[in-house]
Amino acid sequence: MNREYHRWYSPSLNRDMELLIFGHAGARLLVFPTSLGKYYEWEDRGMIGVLGEHLERGWLQLYCVDSVDAESWYARRSHPGARAWRHVQYDNYLTREVVPLMGQKNNNRFTLTAGASFGAYHAVNYAFRHPDLIQRTLGFSGIYDIRQWTDGFHDDNVYYNNPLEYLPNEHDPWRLDRLRAMDIILVTGKDDPNRASTEALSGVLWNKGIGNALRLWDGWAHDWPWWRDMLKLYVGGHD
Repeated sequence: MNREYHRWYSPSLNRDMELLIFGHAGARLLVFPTSLGKYYEWEDRGMIGVLGEHLERGWLQLYCVDSVDAESWYARRSHPGARAWRHVQYDNYLTREVVPLMGQKNNNRFTLTAGASFGAYHAVNYAFRHPDLIQRTLGFSGIYDIRQWTDGFHDDNVYYNNPLEYLPNEHDPWRLDRLRAMDIILVTGKDDPNRASTEALSGVLWNKGIGNALRLWDGWAHDWPWWRDMLKLYVGGHD
């Protein structure tokens, strides 16, 4: 299996960033780690092995990015406005640096995002912010209201990175058309505390005419053994 390590100085974030690539061809999957997680987390947690056949056969290529959560939403010592701005810079890093790298490495235009827990927020929010770039998104055990990380502060950077806020007010026909064409899969446990957030997001999407697959698993289902099973089941968009 092809495995590549990349590191470069990011102009968007003004620091070095690292990522791993797995596979040599196929649909491009942009992978986000869990809260405060690292770019090698999916490899360490056995998620890459779940997709071994897809990677070996050239059906799928993974781009596992690092997070800046410790500098953005989880930076409790920083002003909430600074946290939100750091996330905007992270979005710029993905769009201006990582996505172009994906295009250089692989000319397959079908692109997915995926993540678990706080990584699900990143995966789903990035897809919804950039529906021209992403055709499928998978959120496992996610939470989709970022306001609990902003200490009551609110500005445009918070609003436009909070799916449960901006989606109800989405009226742009161009964006709505692309969101309605996106394959959206939201998975959570029936006993997961984040279940309400996932169900709320699914409802908001349906209210805007944006179809999505909401899947409730028995029990808590908020840990790596469940996420490996979810990835195996849903990565091909089948259920």
